[in-house]
This record gives sequence, C-alpha cells and structure tokens, in this order.
Amino acid sequence: MRKEEYVNLCRKQRSNNSYSLSGTILPLVKDYLQHNRTNKLPVIWVETNDSGDNNISFMNTTYPYLDRVFSDMIDLLYSNTFMAAQGKEALYILEQAATTYKDKFVLVVEGAIPVKDNGLYNIIARTENKNITALEAVKWLSMSAKYVVAIGTCASFGGPSAARPNITGSVGVRDVVNREVINVSGCPVNPDWFVGTLAHLLMFGRPELDDLNRPKLFYEFIVHRHCQRRSCFDRGDFAERLGDIECMFSLGCVGPRTPADCPYRLWVNHVSWPVKANTPCIGCTNEDFPDGSEPFFTTLPEKRKNNQGPA
Repeated sequence: MRKEEYVNLCRKQRSNNSYSLSGTILPLVKDYLQHNRTNKLPVIWVETNDSGDNNISFMNTTYPYLDRVFSDMIDLLYSNTFMAAQGKEALYILEQAATTYKDKFVLVVEGAIPVKDNGLYNIIARTENKNITALEAVKWLSMSAKYVVAIGTCASFGGPSAARPNITGSVGVRDVVNREVINVSGCPVNPDWFVGTLAHLLMFGRPELDDLNRPKLFYEFIVHRHCQRRSCFDRGDFAERLGDIECMFSLGCVGPRTPADCPYRLWVNHVSWPVKANTPCIGCTNEDFPDGSEPFFTTLPEKRKNNQGPA
C-alpha cells in the first residue's frame, strides 16, 4: 500500500459509515511486516502527569481488540501501565530498551510534564540514589527516540493538568524537548487516532501535520464542518436546553473551532459521540483546552469574554 492510499483509507473510514479503522489497518500492517521482512514498531510508553484516560481509551479499541494491536503492530518495550515488572526490574527494562533500540523506537508520552521545582511533582521511578522525574525521563528518552508522540491533550499542550492555576507548572511535551513532537490530542484520545498514527509511522514515517503538529489524517477539519446538526446551525435553529435535538452552539458547543473527525469517527465502540448524546462538544483536542472552553455551557462569544481576564 502506498502512502496516498493509506491517507485515503483513513478518510474513507470516517465518511462511509465504516468506522473500525483499527480493524482495517492491522491486516495491512501485518502484510507490510511480512512483505518487507521488518519488525513491529518498537514503543516506549511513559505515563506522566495525567488522569490515565488515554490508556483506558486505547484499551477500548475494538475490532480488533487491544491484544491484536500488541501482537500484530507494536512491540511495547516499556509501559508503566501495561507492564508487569516493577521497581528496579522495570527501570532496568527501560534503560535497556532505550539503549538497544536507540534511534529506532517511538517514545509515547501520556500526560503533561511538571516543570516547577525541577519537576518534583511527578516522579516516575526511584533508585537508591535519587528520584527520576518525568521531566528528566522525557528529556533523556527523547534524545534517543526516532519519533516522539504526545498522546492526549495533556501531553500535547498541557491540557487539564496545566489548567488554571497550574500549581505544578505543567506543560506539554513540546515545551521540554528540543525536537519535533507529534501531537495526538484529545481528552481522551480516540483509539483510532492513536493506532492510525502509529501505523503511519511504521509504514510511511512522519505523517503530514497541521500547524500544531497534529496529524491531518484526523485533525484536518473542524467538528462543525461534518456535524449532523450543522443544518440546524445554518437555519439558526438552536437548542434551549440539554437534550434538545437542535444545534448546541447556544449551549456552549465548541465544534466551530475544534479540529477532529468525531462526527464520523465516533466513540464508544464507534456508535456515538457527544453531540449525538445531546451534549455540546467541549473542544478537547484544542491547544487551549480546558481553559479556553470554559464556562462549558455558554456560547463561544461568552467564553472569549470570560477568558480575556487574568489567569
């Protein structure tokens, strides 16, 4: 499969009611690995300052299920969420993986990076001599990685972890490493966005990115463009309360400025998404989420007015 065909496949999967992108990708990846006699994508996954929602969302990938992603596509070298090892053994595995797969592995970072007080608000490992902060670990690992992927809005831009008043000084990965970071934002991330990005890195390398380094495969168009209630917006037919079937712009929907393919990609086993469930889009893929989306149930002009004040 050529790169252009893969891009078209991702777009097709969001426009023809065939939503299981992961299920379509994995056979292609398996064929690619066999044909090119190459190995699975080596991944080191570090969870830092977050709520754990992205790995939970990733575990909810269906058709195929999570085990197929591990067995057929990625070689998960280290993950403080998914691995069985703990303590010294886990740290040894991390050090060996970073050395053995230098310039070959993909560093996946889930969560923001606290930088206040030299990062002491997020410790990912302890040794007999010192604590290893997320700040130290991400800087170290990023120097040896072939690609760095920030999964979720916290890792991409700071997200809820960096929301006002941000007492830990949390920032996105891009603010602590001196290299390009591919931002797969979302709170949480859609499993297809993450799996699709990793598959692209394996078969074709770096995907085309937007101005915030999000893969255009999934963030090229705003939610508003393809929203099933767009005709209501165009007619000026707005909801008065949650649960109404009209456009939710009046109730604080941030879809008009939120890049994501949620209306067609869908969530919850590919059968629903927030607007279908009668709640506004809150703009979770955006660089300024959540502060820029607050107050959640007021219109965009009121949000802007609210966010012009001091932080």
